[in-house]
Amino acid sequence: MSLTRRCSRTACPNAAIATLTYVYSDSTAVVGPLATYAEPHTYDLCTTHAERLTAPRGWEIVRLSGEYVEPEPTHDDLLALANAVREAGKPRLTEHPVPQSAHGQVGRTDETASGAVETGRRGHLRVLRDL
Repeated sequence: MSLTRRCSRTACPNAAIATLTYVYSDSTAVVGPLATYAEPHTYDLCTTHAERLTAPRGWEIVRLSGEYVEPEPTHDDLLALANAVREAGKPRLTEHPVPQSAHGQVGRTDETASGAVETGRRGHLRVLRDL
């Protein structure tokens, strides 16, 4: 999992250092420092693509900063990474068939046919543990 955002240009593997926004009403393309959050209708660009950007005929390019640097990871980025690792490491509940009695009623047993032991319930869900 990467903490850096990538350039929006197709097949560009470089890290983004600038954000491009189009202001259609003013026929202007604005290139500035990398936005805090990735927003819809904006484009993250690497150094090469930010510097080489050209606008359509009749449009103006506004560059908010002459020199771009890749942002350092923030405390929030590290927390997001830690949360993702915790979520990936959580045990997953597996689905096992619910035993039924001869009359089609759900039977209450502590051990399922697959050998898992029921350790708790939450509503209609069962928590199972392998033996």
